[in-house]
Amino acid sequence: MRKMNLRSLLKEYGNAFVLLILCILVSLVTIEKQSATSSSAAQELVDELVNDLGTDSNVSILLHKGKSVATFAKDLESALLKKGIRVIDVVVGKPIDARKSLLSTEGSLAAVLVTERMSVLVSTLPELAKENKALQKTQIYRTKEYYWPNFLKRENIFNVLKQVSVVAIIAIGMTLVIVTTGIDLSVGSLIAFSGVVTALLIQALGGESPGISDLWVGAFAAVLLCGLIGMGTGSMITFFKIPAFIVTLGVMFIAKGLAFILSDSEPVTVENEAFAWLGRGSDFVGIPNSVLIMIVLFILAHILMGRTSIGRFVYAVGGNSEAARLSGVPVQWVLVFVYSLCGLLAGLGGVMEASLHLTGDPKAGTLVELQVIAAVVVGGTSLAGGQGKIVGTLIGALIIGVIRNGMNLTGVEAHMQSVVYGVVILIAVMVDQLKGRFK
Repeated sequence: MRKMNLRSLLKEYGNAFVLLILCILVSLVTIEKQSATSSSAAQELVDELVNDLGTDSNVSILLHKGKSVATFAKDLESALLKKGIRVIDVVVGKPIDARKSLLSTEGSLAAVLVTERMSVLVSTLPELAKENKALQKTQIYRTKEYYWPNFLKRENIFNVLKQVSVVAIIAIGMTLVIVTTGIDLSVGSLIAFSGVVTALLIQALGGESPGISDLWVGAFAAVLLCGLIGMGTGSMITFFKIPAFIVTLGVMFIAKGLAFILSDSEPVTVENEAFAWLGRGSDFVGIPNSVLIMIVLFILAHILMGRTSIGRFVYAVGGNSEAARLSGVPVQWVLVFVYSLCGLLAGLGGVMEASLHLTGDPKAGTLVELQVIAAVVVGGTSLAGGQGKIVGTLIGALIIGVIRNGMNLTGVEAHMQSVVYGVVILIAVMVDQLKGRFK
């Protein structure tokens, strides 16, 4: 068994350590006071109210809006009604909505149940009581409070994964391309092209009321078309010996231009809510479908690169294409394959973006190619070729996603976020170069 020292550990798992440290840091800086919104918390709050005021009371429920709050409001209302307490009003919104509810209350209001973010009502209630006599004896009951990082909330974790899913999926193909010492600048434009083609085909097939089969046919056709474009890109690079940078730059402009021409520079709407299944749906234990697709594709890609001859060929071509050719590796077809796969995955990313917004937008995918390349490089794939791991790419995409989410949660403005992304990419490239020097 090979002995692992610190240097080898960092080389093998350095990106995972970076991701872990980032998650810890973002968690620490996003710790805030939270309100308990579970069913048991609702029951405890109602029991406290009954012990203080009895069951002959008029009560309002005034909660700050949030993803789990609507369910909490229903739990509170149900628990109150079971005790025989009259519920005057239920508001799930902003403090101004709660204020309007209180001022319009008639009769005598015994209590209001609020979450922590509605606690502003505590200080303003005496003033409101002067305007509405029904509030003169009103008491405020707040949910239990605790401190927890906003970053580690379940919905936020899923939000991070959803945000990185498209970039991560396309980064699979980009990893193979970069391992072969290539580059593909067209993936961002292919996202826009794929989304527009998908929406137009669905309209052409189903008109104003497309069916499920129309959605599938439109999506598959767009993905396949992007795969063919990728095949054409790989063929030009391989058989005409044109640098990948030049070919993919040309394809980038062509795909983006066609997206605007085909759509008349306007978003193309898909008139079927079922199309949102791919981008917004969550059919398996609440995990978003886009995240499930990402996980499945990364598992398949990991098997492809680690357990098949195709994966070995890709690494061989990136390590030394001439030596690989002399060893019997079909270098040309390997290159065509990796660019075709990258095109297919970019097409899938375009369908997922269109599904998320129910439109094929020619403006979609802007600068996504840079995010994809950043994810691959941050994930440890060498720009010199021959080295890189699919798992590393996933970690790289997650690092980019965690940084973006952390900056959003802490209110970092957009231009500064761009600066941070640039610094991260430069650091990743410098680390890549240093690893090459100190082998």
